[in-house]
Amino acid sequence: MDTMTQLTDISSLHWQPALQPRDAKPGASVADIVENLDDIHQALRIILGTPKGSDPLRPEFGSDLFRYLDHPVDRARPHVVREAVAAISHPLYGEPRIQLLKVLFSIEADGGAHLCAQWKLADGVIRETELRL
Repeated sequence: MDTMTQLTDISSLHWQPALQPRDAKPGASVADIVENLDDIHQALRIILGTPKGSDPLRPEFGSDLFRYLDHPVDRARPHVVREAVAAISHPLYGEPRIQLLKVLFSIEADGGAHLCAQWKLADGVIRETELRL
C-alpha cells in the first residue's frame, strides 16, 4: 500500500509537492514531494510554463513564452530567450536560489519547441532544466 510523505519525513528547507510524482502509476492518488535540486528544477518549469497573468494573486508571475509559439523560429528565438530570462530573473517572482547562465531554444525533429535553462548554485556546478513547449 502506498503512503503519503509525512511532514516529519521532510528534512529539506526547500521542498514542494511534486507535480509529477516519481514512479506514479496512472490513476494513483499518492502525493510525492520534490526537494533540493528537484525542487529548483520544478520551480523553473512552473515559472516558465505558467502564462503571465494567469495567477490572479501574482499577475506578474510566469512568462510570456506562449505568445511566440506560432511565430517563425528565427523570429521567435530572441523573444523566447528574453522572456525566459526575464521570468527566471524577476526580482519578486523569479528563482532567487540560482544564477542563470544561459537559455537555449531549439526545435526538435517532430516540430516541438525545446527550452534549456543553464544555471548554477553557489557550489559552481552548472546544471540544466529542460522544458518542452
